[in-house]
Order: sequence, then C-alpha cells, then structure tokens
Amino acid sequence: MISSSAAIAELPSIRVMVVDDSAVVRGLISRHLEAEPGIAVVATAAHGELALAQLARTAIDLVVLDIEMPVMDGLTTLQEIMVRHPGVRVIMASTLTRRNAEISFKALNLGASDYVAKPESGLGSAEEFKRELVAKIKAVVRRRAAVPPSAAPPRPTPVPPVGPRPVRGKTTALAIGASTGGPPALLKLFESLRGAVQQPILLTQHMPATFTALLAEQLSRAGDRPCAEARDGEPILGGHCYVAPGGWHMVVDRQGALPILRLNQEPPESFCRPAVDPMLRTAAQVFGTGLLATMLTGMGHDGAKGCEAVARAGGRFIVQDEASSVVWGMPGAAAATGLAESILPLNDIGPWIRRATGTAA
Repeated sequence: MISSSAAIAELPSIRVMVVDDSAVVRGLISRHLEAEPGIAVVATAAHGELALAQLARTAIDLVVLDIEMPVMDGLTTLQEIMVRHPGVRVIMASTLTRRNAEISFKALNLGASDYVAKPESGLGSAEEFKRELVAKIKAVVRRRAAVPPSAAPPRPTPVPPVGPRPVRGKTTALAIGASTGGPPALLKLFESLRGAVQQPILLTQHMPATFTALLAEQLSRAGDRPCAEARDGEPILGGHCYVAPGGWHMVVDRQGALPILRLNQEPPESFCRPAVDPMLRTAAQVFGTGLLATMLTGMGHDGAKGCEAVARAGGRFIVQDEASSVVWGMPGAAAATGLAESILPLNDIGPWIRRATGTAA
C-alpha cells in the first residue's frame, strides 16, 4: 500500500516559466520556485516574444509574467497566451505602482489567474513574496487539474444541510470577502447590483494598498455607487461601499447608536491583512440578524470562522460555488461549516442578493 506522503511525492511537478526582462529577477524567482517541492522551472524568457516561442516547444502549466518588458510587454503577451495556449495559467508579477496596478486589473479581466507584488527590499519582503507566489501557483494549477474542461455542464455543488433558521428582520448590511479571482468576480457582482441594494456594503479583498484604492474606484463605476477605501472612525452609511485598505484590518464598531469603521494593524490572520474574519466577526456583533455575508472565490480559508460568527449572531451567509470560482478555498471552507444559506454560481449571486434585500428586478 502506498503511503499518503509517497503518493504526494509521486505527483508530477508543476511546470513553470518565469518571464521578466531583469536577469536578476528571473534568477531570484527561479531559485525561490526551484527550492519548493512540486514545482519545476522549465523555462525562462526576457520578454514576451521569447516566452511565446518557449510555449510553442515546451510543456508549461503556468507562466509568472512581468508587466513592463521590451519587445513585447506583459499585457500583450498575456493576450497572445490566452489565444494560443488557453490551458496555460498566468500569474502577473509587478511592482506596486499605480500604473502597474491598473495594468494588473486589465490582466485579470483578460484571463490572468492572479497577481503578485514584487518584493521591494529586504529579506522579509522576499520571503513573503515567495510564500505568496508558491501558494498561488499551487492553488491555481490544482484548481485547473481538479476541474478539467468538459462538454457537459458542471454539476452544482451540493448544499450542506442546514439547521432551523431564526426569524430575522430585514437585511441592514452586506459584507463580502474575496481573494484569488476576486476582482473580476466583484466587478460582475457590482454590475448586477446597479440600482439596487441601499444597505451599506463592507468589502475585504486580499490586496496590497495601491490595488485596494484602484479596486474601490472600479467598483464605484461598475456599481454606480459611492465606493472608497475605508477611513478610521467614519460612519457606515446606506448605499455606500467600504473597501478594507491594503495592510489594514477593517472592523466594525459603534459610536453610541451609530455603526462606524475602525482600521487596525493587528497581526495578520490566515497570513492576510486585511483579512475577512475580523471584518465578519465584528460586523456580526454590530449588525446581528441584519447581516448578510457573501464569500467569493479565494485561496485559503479566511472568512470561514467569520461566517460561523455571522450565523451564531443570527445573520446569514451565502458562498460562490466551486464551478464558477477561480479557487474554491475560501468559499469552500465557509460552505464546509454547513451553515451557508445557499451555494450559488457567480451569475446567480447578484439576483439572490437583490431578492434578499427586497430589491429584485
């Protein structure tokens, strides 16, 4: 009988290509990845044209792709990969600038699976970069292997049995958590909620600071509602969306009878700051039976404990289903609690929320 550890060791390595115009960066990323069991760097390239040539002759599962390169830049390369090699996954790698954040968002909408911020300086940031990149590579490629393309429509994820639901008043606030695959999913969700949902929306998406500010701007346009990074101490108003800023946990508090937002830099939870769990725990305490939470696509298990807190307080939560998620980590962990009210494809979440808030089209 083969032991579980032996079975894991026999799994084929994930074949990665690193594309960056800097030889130093290519070497750094390659060394990080080669040191990780289960990952093999099978090719490198200094720009997009060389990357496409490598893809034509080498079996590659995933490309770590720089944005700013000579000859052919990352965004153009990504579009070519999506057309010529649709089975290859792409993770964008960029420095934390406003311009690169905007390009990264375009890349996500064009089909990139995720992004990572290149380390700025110091051993600590390099180690965090390695941990994040390795985790995302494994999550994205395992997701593809677990759900192979098929001509048949995917079977819906079974809904776990739930216990009796308490009698609730109307929904007074919404809270959303997301990570890998989240930005495109959020844009689609907010578009579906245009002209509806006057309750405040609290959002934690795993992202660095430059990205969360841009995400808020994009969601404001997509949903036609005021949306911005949260500020410490500001009141929570109906019709507004508040995004947890990168590097800060966003939690809910009260100032007298008025619900307000607080920001803190307490330790990361589930390796994340901002994290979904502290937002949901505190929102459940303040909004109780009026809270409706939604867990979207994401890597890891952040948000599952928070969803349990929501249910214990008499609120409710729904999760995105496996078939429509880029990675069914966070929503899967929340669904595994057995307390989700519904498990839905992304396209059905907006209409469900509209009905739940009394604003169905």
